Amino acid sequence: MAEHHDHEHDHEHQDGDVQRVVGELPDPGKGTARPITVVGNPVLHRETQTVTAFDDDLAALVDDMFQSMYAAEGVGLAANQIGVDLKVFVYDCPDDEGVRHVGHVVNPVLEELPAGRRTLDDSQEGCLSVPTAYQELARPDYAAVTGQDKHGNPIRVEGTGFFARCLQHETDHLYGYLYIDRLSKRDRKSALRQMADGTPKYATVPND
Repeated sequence: MAEHHDHEHDHEHQDGDVQRVVGELPDPGKGTARPITVVGNPVLHRETQTVTAFDDDLAALVDDMFQSMYAAEGVGLAANQIGVDLKVFVYDCPDDEGVRHVGHVVNPVLEELPAGRRTLDDSQEGCLSVPTAYQELARPDYAAVTGQDKHGNPIRVEGTGFFARCLQHETDHLYGYLYIDRLSKRDRKSALRQMADGTPKYATVPND
């Protein structure tokens, strides 16, 4: 997922205090950034495969995904966005209270919202696979996903505000949906027009 386009993702508050971090920061010395696949690439438009092998290859993939996300200045990235057909996403994303959430989820499943928690937020949303485009999209302002970590241990991640949007956005990717698939035809055309008119600041994979 792309960062808000109206401000920079800053890891410190304006008063100089270090931002609170929930999760474990990745090792900056591991992983290699890969180019981002964009809308139209078949891997983005079908459900990805369930991860069954929790091995060194999976750990290396997670490292590459973090490096790819940072290189593209994103706040979330799904495996199929670097062309890998597996249910994995990574995130380094703030919530609306300024708390920074960092981690990864393997085989994520979005929980059904409990009664009374379905408050919609219609903020703008962007995607690294639809570069330079943003559109308003109503999503619940709370989300929780269950899944596993790279070692196969069960985990649950929940978030509010912008981080909730990120959790929903990345889980969608792994089931073959981009955020523009949830837009009206008019707004989808607008997003694709923005993408056609823009130039991404990061490496992408050209579609044949």
